Amino acid sequence: MTQTAMKRTRSSALAVLLTLVFRTVVAAESPSPVFEESPSFPVSNDLELLKEEETVSIASRYEQPISQAPSNVYVITDEDIRQSGATDIPTILRRIPGLEVMQMTGADFNVSARGGNQPFANKMLVMVDGRSIYLDVQGNVFWKSLPITLPEIKRIEVLKGPASAMYGFNAFDGVINIITKSPEEMKGTTLQFGGGEQGTISSAAVHAGTVGRLGYRLSVGRDQTQQWRDGDALAFRAHRFNVQTDYDLSSTSKLQVSGGLVETNRYDGQVGEVTGNSIRPSFGYANVAYEQGEFLIRAWWSGYTDHATISPLPQLTNFLRVTDRNGVSTNPFSGNTYNVDVQHTLGLGSTNRLLYGVNYRHNSLSSPAIDQFSRENRLGLFLQNEWRPTSAVTIVAGLRYDLHTQINGTWSPRLTILYQPVEGHTFHLSGSTAYRPPTLFESHQDQRVTTTIPTGLPFPLPSSVSSTVPVTGTTGLAPEQISSYEAGYQGWYWKHRLRIRADVFFNHVSDFIGNRPVSGGASTFVNDQGAADIYGGETGIEFLASRWLSGFANYAYEEISQSFSGTVRRGAPRSKVSAGLRTEWENGLSGEISYYYVGAATYPIAQSFTTLANLSTTGITPPGDHVGSYNLLNLRAGYRFWQQKAAAGYMRDAEVALSVFNALNDEHREHPLGDRIARRVMGWLTLRF
Repeated sequence: MTQTAMKRTRSSALAVLLTLVFRTVVAAESPSPVFEESPSFPVSNDLELLKEEETVSIASRYEQPISQAPSNVYVITDEDIRQSGATDIPTILRRIPGLEVMQMTGADFNVSARGGNQPFANKMLVMVDGRSIYLDVQGNVFWKSLPITLPEIKRIEVLKGPASAMYGFNAFDGVINIITKSPEEMKGTTLQFGGGEQGTISSAAVHAGTVGRLGYRLSVGRDQTQQWRDGDALAFRAHRFNVQTDYDLSSTSKLQVSGGLVETNRYDGQVGEVTGNSIRPSFGYANVAYEQGEFLIRAWWSGYTDHATISPLPQLTNFLRVTDRNGVSTNPFSGNTYNVDVQHTLGLGSTNRLLYGVNYRHNSLSSPAIDQFSRENRLGLFLQNEWRPTSAVTIVAGLRYDLHTQINGTWSPRLTILYQPVEGHTFHLSGSTAYRPPTLFESHQDQRVTTTIPTGLPFPLPSSVSSTVPVTGTTGLAPEQISSYEAGYQGWYWKHRLRIRADVFFNHVSDFIGNRPVSGGASTFVNDQGAADIYGGETGIEFLASRWLSGFANYAYEEISQSFSGTVRRGAPRSKVSAGLRTEWENGLSGEISYYYVGAATYPIAQSFTTLANLSTTGITPPGDHVGSYNLLNLRAGYRFWQQKAAAGYMRDAEVALSVFNALNDEHREHPLGDRIARRVMGWLTLRF
């Protein structure tokens, strides 16, 4: 660069700086419009690649720049998923700081946030295109049975912390929204196949296109894996089918109709902290959505059926038997949910944006493992106002009121203050509350746990010991409660090629629901009278070093101070580290290396066994509570050997890849009751035409 050019660059930079200062001073004296698009950060013309500021919808239920969202949202793109070599969504979620991913078996994951990482996660709201997919039976998510294939995902938005003000119900630890690609974005045919160790197969076929105003997308998929603890035994096999149609009624209105089915041959997972199960769940859904401008109405049905054969954990196979109230170990489940969601956004002058809406949910469940055919209704009313008194300050206030069959009416407020002293730098301060109502299982469970201790064991017993403990639900349980406070920062540096984020938080939780023994030797669900304070922080960077090299690194720390006991007592690692580097060359070669460190943790599970298995007098030692730290190193290398632009305008290509999960073969458990996780090598072929 010549001296003259350098002087011109310095002069331009000085002019931009003076302009920013002038705008800040002027904005402090007079309000400015709220709904302006965020201007592009000034960069040199010779930079072809920049890190772009994402647009997200999860924080406010409408699209907005991520710097203006009332929560620090993280985004995982379709490229992140492809380059990771992941066969499931929880694996890619490990890169989000403060998000806790626990693999229990070859088929089963638990995902939570900020100290909620327990062997049965039921406090995270998970959605696909704004449609909730968690199971109201127990509040959990079958992550390996989501009604979507990986190539269909456009991005995943992650919000950590309570969000009941906007979503109610299960938005306790946070919210995850999986957003799929439109037919226009996925035009053509995509075929993907991956196979490797542990009998792992991940395959998908997607075809999408448009005919006039009509867009369509069809997909089928098949996934399979073996058990980590027994490589000859199936852990999971699922088949998926989805269809989606979009019809543009006008330039501002659209009608969407979609539906799908997921059928599994086996799901080797967990039921709480005490029993494992061999289940074969099937899921179905149908969805209709109408959107016109800022108005949206969505209605959907989801159904769940299963014939679970409940069996003890391996540690207690010879001693425990779990049945329904009739003494049968096979428990058929059948559940349905019906949902209606309506919302509208409007501007009130130049400095206010108001969102308001209502949603209704009806649940029904039938099973001999519960005391009756159970139904519940949920009605929520919500509103949020976004007010910008100056160009540098935004105040977001939200409030929701929920009516529920099993609990009293519940208020959920949220208040956030955003401060942007200069463009590209945002500070936020927020406070919110959230709740989780008791599940149908916690309210209506009716099962039996039989403990049989034979003679001839290494400790003296006069004779065999046998006892049966009823495990029942409790009506009238209070909802679990959380109050959360958070402060954070997000800023862009290095000509918009480096982003730095940092958050600190404090959560106070109470009224956790857990098992307790009651008179007569039975066990039931109660609200624990203790409380917990969970506090910590997260920080991280994302950068684009050059056109061929990018990466991320983050660190999360948390502490738990609690007076809870028994089955609700929290356990979580203090420290977690995630980092990754990605490279992609013009010759078609690409690669990614990602590293995860999770510190040691103690999960208080002993009382779960002594309470439900009645082991306190037998001399049997329950499994240990401690889990050591572990390291995960994941690798992927790919080669795109063909690329061509189709006549319709979209890109066609073909790629082969090799991925290695846990390349260091650091065998570990992520929970005391979980399987040992080892290395897995896979090959991939992806065709788009």
